[in-house]
Amino acid sequence: MDSRLPAHLEASAIIRLAEAAGGFATVLAKGERDAGTILVVTLCHGRGGVLHERMPQLDGSRKFIIAKRENTENPTEFSEYLARRRAQDPDTWLIEVDIADPERFVAQLDELR
Repeated sequence: MDSRLPAHLEASAIIRLAEAAGGFATVLAKGERDAGTILVVTLCHGRGGVLHERMPQLDGSRKFIIAKRENTENPTEFSEYLARRRAQDPDTWLIEVDIADPERFVAQLDELR
């Protein structure tokens, strides 16, 4: 039996965790309700977008890793990349989190599992 939390519940937990930490989170795109992949974009004060994606690790765990960083000299590239990812897999959830300490927030996400 799969112990994975349904995607819509995990998305809600991510939003609540961000709000509890004094940040703001929103769902930019909803994916498949139960089994969709979740991508998290973290920002700090609206800048420095970093895309995190949960990937399997050698020990069997699934941790968020950095999949893409926003290029400050070409910020549209980041948005275009996100759009391509959504087009490749419409079941993907895209959640944006603006928080003071993005690295700590992502570490907390890994602890939730």
